[in-house]
Amino acid sequence: TDFYLSLFHFQSSQNYFRGCFLSISNVTLTCRAPSNNIIVVEWSRADLGKECVLMYRDELFVPDEQHPSFKNRVDLQDRQMKDGDVSLILKNVMISDTGTYECRIFRKTNPSRSFLVLLLLLLGVNLELIL
Repeated sequence: TDFYLSLFHFQSSQNYFRGCFLSISNVTLTCRAPSNNIIVVEWSRADLGKECVLMYRDELFVPDEQHPSFKNRVDLQDRQMKDGDVSLILKNVMISDTGTYECRIFRKTNPSRSFLVLLLLLLGVNLELIL
């Protein structure tokens, strides 16, 4: 069975909107932040409660805080976070991965910042996306 992805990306701090449509098994949820002094990256989804999709703190993953359904299925696109790239790679995408994801960063010198990313997965449906 093929998954078809309709990805709408909205960064509230920059009023930025982008959409795409493709058949996938892995997907990258884009998030960029100011690149200086990032000490924590947290990817979460509201329906997961206190557990997160991914927690990366002080250059290490924190598996104890991760929801079991994302174990061994997520990674950062660039663990060095060059140019503020804190995008999430989600592997072996499932229909249950549908949801609104939040990318939150914490820096040494500034308060935290959040970005919302909506991931909508449609199973076996051919659609045309018009923006």
